[in-house]
Amino acid sequence: VQGYCMGGALSFRTAAAVPDRIAAVGSFHGGNGLVTKDPDSPHLLIAKSKATYLVCQAQNDDAQAPTVKDDLKAAFAAAKRPATVEVYKADHGWCVRGSAVYNEAEAERAWSNLTALYKAKLA
Repeated sequence: VQGYCMGGALSFRTAAAVPDRIAAVGSFHGGNGLVTKDPDSPHLLIAKSKATYLVCQAQNDDAQAPTVKDDLKAAFAAAKRPATVEVYKADHGWCVRGSAVYNEAEAERAWSNLTALYKAKLA
């Protein structure tokens, strides 16, 4: 599964809800919705999943909440789930062609990383 913006958190929730059906999760500019103070925060659900994760954060989301990437990395390590968590040199929404913040180079990098994840985990 993959999600953009709020869809990133939904992808985490889906992987936890049906762990035997989801092998790979991609989250693109998921913002701060991936780590919340709620007891059902998406980052707290990682341990219920069996997926490998690709989390691509926007630079302006990271600037606004710089601990999210570290909280995610810690949650993945605690759950022993493989994951890549990176801040991309683009702003929130960069993957959407035609948007005001579309960044072709970083969008292509995100797609390449997602394709590699899917090939590795869904083959």
